[in-house]
Amino acid sequence: MSSTTPDHPTDTTPDDGPGAAPEPVATDDGSTGAAEEHVLVDPARVRRAPRYGAFLTVGAVVGLVAGLWLGTWLVGQVDPGRGDVPVLKPGVLVLVIAAATTTVTAMLAGLLAVVADRRSLRGR
Repeated sequence: MSSTTPDHPTDTTPDDGPGAAPEPVATDDGSTGAAEEHVLVDPARVRRAPRYGAFLTVGAVVGLVAGLWLGTWLVGQVDPGRGDVPVLKPGVLVLVIAAATTTVTAMLAGLLAVVADRRSLRGR
């Protein structure tokens, strides 16, 4: 037994790389032909879909900041000296306004993302 030759013959078929020709396959009519390669993705037409999570997050953050500003501004507008009824719990008013503004702006951001997604599909 030699150390340079194996006891059992190894597979002598060459390793087909990515550029190897397709092997012949039998078709429905009995003839053999080369397997067709189907390109599933056209690299020239890559779809650029919006990231919905990013749109909704930015919409919620913008709405939260705007709602907190609007709520504190509205609480500051109440003047008991003019005969207005003072706000008993200004924190609740600020919280409700901030929650409503956050909801509305997040929904608008989602709508904007859907419109952007539809526009990305328009030319297809």
